[in-house]
Amino acid sequence: MKPINKVLIANRGEIAVRIIRACHDLGLETVAVYSQADQEALHVLHADEAICIGEPPSAKSYLKIPNILSACEITGADAIHPGYGFLAENAKFASICKSCNINFIGPSHETITLLGDKSQAKATAKKAGCPVIPGTEGVVETLDIALKEAKKIGFPVFIKASAGGGGKGIRIAHDESEFEKLFTAARREAEVSFGNPDVYLEKMIVNPRHIEVQVLADKYGNTVHLGERDCNIQRRRQKLIEEAPSPLLTPELRKKIGEAAVNVVKAAGYYSAGTVEFLLDQDKNFYFMEVNTRIQVEHTVTEELTGIDLVQQQIKIAQGEKLPVTQSDIKFSGHVIQFRINAEDPNQNFSPSPGKLEYYLPPGGPSVRVDSACYAGYKIPPNYDSMIAKLIVKGKDREEAMNVGKRALREFHIAGVSSTIPFHLWMLSNADFIQSEYDLNYTDALLASGVNFAKN
Repeated sequence: MKPINKVLIANRGEIAVRIIRACHDLGLETVAVYSQADQEALHVLHADEAICIGEPPSAKSYLKIPNILSACEITGADAIHPGYGFLAENAKFASICKSCNINFIGPSHETITLLGDKSQAKATAKKAGCPVIPGTEGVVETLDIALKEAKKIGFPVFIKASAGGGGKGIRIAHDESEFEKLFTAARREAEVSFGNPDVYLEKMIVNPRHIEVQVLADKYGNTVHLGERDCNIQRRRQKLIEEAPSPLLTPELRKKIGEAAVNVVKAAGYYSAGTVEFLLDQDKNFYFMEVNTRIQVEHTVTEELTGIDLVQQQIKIAQGEKLPVTQSDIKFSGHVIQFRINAEDPNQNFSPSPGKLEYYLPPGGPSVRVDSACYAGYKIPPNYDSMIAKLIVKGKDREEAMNVGKRALREFHIAGVSSTIPFHLWMLSNADFIQSEYDLNYTDALLASGVNFAKN
């Protein structure tokens, strides 16, 4: 395997900045790509080289494979890091990179294809001995077959797009009377969103908790997990707060779920960084949900908990290095919480608030990390994700981490756009959050109740 010399980052925003920093720490040159809307973005300023790849819409820039490959050819980049989102889990892109002799910093295209298909991923997990949510073995082709399977599983059931992700392509049928309409709607949305109408059925776990496990695997079969992250504070399946370790898991359950994650990725022939996601039911039984074959927004939580640079490890694995640690080497220290600071108004149903950052002063001090691509005067474009920054705090335990979080959030001063800071401060004073008495649907229920997040 050839060593990597120059990395093109096929992404934008804070993750592009994060990858550039990891590359520079490893002594590698970097190439930023940007759309016309991002010509003044921070990742463009930080990279060694930068090249425009198209118009503001993602389909005409960050999702346009020929433009990205042309940028590689022009700059002589020998590797591509896809970050998260955009082309990060696109098997076709990974395959084209390989055929062009460009090192794709991520898993193989075969593994992305396998784990990107939810029904195949579920079958792989089942084969590895990991508990899976009751449901169909694969896709269901017709309404008659689907209805029979739904009755076997028992209502309520999820109708899920086989190629879905990001909360799209999902319908919930609570009884037989609404199943037919929702089955047809799910297939239609799957076709429009993913170009694949296939759906499968899954038992709906009532009041679920969302737990994910970070894994690292090299190309020689060595695999470790780096603990779990609790990701239950979500809005419409989009995460807002992540923390580790989960306040819900016992040491025994933590050990079991970590081993299950390792077994799943081994069964898939996986290498690189990845995340295995699980649902917990009310009795703390865990079930496999999916594998994210990329770095995640909340990877910072695990980095602060373990001291392991996940992005650097991705790069090292891609160029053929073995993992530097075994499972027994990995130590977990303290408690870490990440808050996503988005340009959204939490009191207007988290409506987007793009615009110019008239004022931007991030917090500092002990136990505080801020990952961001913003600065005072920067214009947050309406074309992409609305993230302003990720605020990561650490304490010796959860209580101390929450106190550090309160201090840091109060020090975080933003003007010109609305932000989610009031929501986070409200949550840190909320009794249910403090006592860890919430599930995956908690935030959506708060929004439905009309709570004012400006008041504690």
